[in-house]
Amino acid sequence: MANVSVYNIKGEEVGKMDLNDAVFGVEVNEHLVHMAVVQQLANKRQGTQKAKTRSEVSGGGRKPWRQKGTGHARQGSTRSPQWKGGGVVFAPVPRDYSFKLNKKEKRLALKSALTSRVQDEKFIVLDELKMDEIKTKKFKEVLDNLKVNKALVILDSLDRTVIMSARNIEGVKTAQINTINTYDIMKYSTVIATKAAVAKIEEVYA
Repeated sequence: MANVSVYNIKGEEVGKMDLNDAVFGVEVNEHLVHMAVVQQLANKRQGTQKAKTRSEVSGGGRKPWRQKGTGHARQGSTRSPQWKGGGVVFAPVPRDYSFKLNKKEKRLALKSALTSRVQDEKFIVLDELKMDEIKTKKFKEVLDNLKVNKALVILDSLDRTVIMSARNIEGVKTAQINTINTYDIMKYSTVIATKAAVAKIEEVYA
């Protein structure tokens, strides 16, 4: 069972915490982590790219010159791909890039991502994260105390004060238990979670 230090917002160690191996101590499956990341990025794509083929561009109905005797190469249309204003060869058309991943695969990918952060000592647990007012400067001080720049901050509840304070800091994102995903865990170099958040993650994913 993994054992991590618990810090306060001043960056001081205030205790220890055991993590559930069913969530934070699984065998890391790099393939599933990769698939989960690819799936999320693919599902975000709009797939609206479109260009016209030679059959869709306007004009080009008439043969530009006779077949033989001009000294030019034979041409059948001014809208062939090699002509200015011509159609695009193998033009992209709107398509759906999304694909599905099984629930068990997605859960295992998330657990693998969390485990990798614990193994790399990039998982920081806070006793609590409370702020009296919306203040970006104060939240930045918390990150500085923890010696962190780029982080995913997992909250146990929808704390508007903390979310608004962290919103304008580059490289920092806040998330609740129901919105965490493999992509964000791997994207941000450090994961910061409150003790209550860790307990809820173990309750949901164990």
